[in-house]
Amino acid sequence: MSTTDTIRSAAPYLLSWARAQAAHLRVPGVQLAVRSGDELVLDEAIGVADLSTGEPLRTDHLFRIASHSKTFTATAVMQLVQAGRLRLDDPAGTWVPELADGGSPIAAATVRELLGHQAGVIRDGDHADFWQLAYPFPDREALLAAVLADGGATLARNEHFKYSNLGYGLLGLIVEAVSGQGYAEHLREHVTAPLGLTRTGAELEPERAGEYAAGHTGLLLGEHERQVIEHVDTRALAAATGFYSTAAELTTYGSAHWFGDTRLLDDDSKRLMQRLESVVTSYGTEIGRYGVGIERRTIGQRELVGHSGGYPGHITRTYVDPREKLVVSVLTNAIDGPADLIATGIIKLVDAALNPSSGTTPTPHDDALPPLSSYTGRFANLWGMLDVADLGGRLVLVRPTLADPLQGLEEVTVEGPDLLRVHAQSTFGAGGELVHLERGPDGAVTSVRSTGMTSWPVEEFRRRRPAMTSTSTPRLAP
Repeated sequence: MSTTDTIRSAAPYLLSWARAQAAHLRVPGVQLAVRSGDELVLDEAIGVADLSTGEPLRTDHLFRIASHSKTFTATAVMQLVQAGRLRLDDPAGTWVPELADGGSPIAAATVRELLGHQAGVIRDGDHADFWQLAYPFPDREALLAAVLADGGATLARNEHFKYSNLGYGLLGLIVEAVSGQGYAEHLREHVTAPLGLTRTGAELEPERAGEYAAGHTGLLLGEHERQVIEHVDTRALAAATGFYSTAAELTTYGSAHWFGDTRLLDDDSKRLMQRLESVVTSYGTEIGRYGVGIERRTIGQRELVGHSGGYPGHITRTYVDPREKLVVSVLTNAIDGPADLIATGIIKLVDAALNPSSGTTPTPHDDALPPLSSYTGRFANLWGMLDVADLGGRLVLVRPTLADPLQGLEEVTVEGPDLLRVHAQSTFGAGGELVHLERGPDGAVTSVRSTGMTSWPVEEFRRRRPAMTSTSTPRLAP
């Protein structure tokens, strides 16, 4: 099978795993999209758009994608550079004269330093409770006041990586000054329209209020209930955090950053954007990497770019493999939403589908045996859950509530209608052992015995669980 064929074949389990994560972590809603080559192989919505109404989440609901906006801004900047209208080494004060007039050292910061968070600009200002809806996001005047205030330049240029939303607000002003257009208008004309994106924009559009998924508060220290968070305009910080989109449209946008795609940028500009500029560490541990307006991340053997987003009530993540032509986008509508966890897990499962575990050789399925689908399912016992999954034409055992799906993932081969064998490998699990299945009269699997312990379909396990909590409780018949 081709790469796309394999990922398409694995897509039903990718969705099943994401559903397990969403339920396990009690996320209101998740939008998930996976693009491989020219094909959108997965576009699904899980859960609800609004807990207060119970409205089901749809794939066309709009999410605020927050700092994804920085990649859109960087793309617009690189387009202006390609056109010869702007230079990456132009000082910010050339295009925002208030910086020079105010005597700010930020006036000397270059466009490239702003894009790479190397300009030393304060992150959000000394008063930033607009992130908690205490007052409006800053307009141009308030943005410049925050940057020009004492402490607006917190570090020297290129002293440290210093993530700054206000710095990207300045880039939005630069785009406006160079183009002669408003930021949202320019981005619509030069970035979203060329890709045919109709559900992606630079700022909140009140007339589309009914199309947005609601944002929700996090679950604090064991809380069980969430509150809905109102959507607000991000004004002069639109270039840093204002965008909205859907997971599917973000995969289209991400595909424009693949090498060889010329709809938005040439490959020279992409290489510059995606070049490693900063490695961010804390207490000796790497916590992030950044290029010129785009994040970098290594997952397995994949070198990825993309961005996360944190908006009041929405946490989002998109990863792009610009060489292997893969995009994964996950949007969640809670402030503690596990967007990165799910996106990372999806990529790991995709790679597990494409690349069998080292030392294992996939065995062609014997057509005399039941189809692979008849072995699959989600099972549970007192110690947790176990999936028997078809992952791109191979059977694997997966623990679907673990944050890392590769932790404990085991390859199996079919040895009979009711018998599997786990591949021999270094493991804390069932390597080399048999897995026994029992089936009902209809052929459906009614139990799975792995490492000697039995698991049942989830609802059946719930029925049996009380008998597992006390030795005095009668056991149910097998």
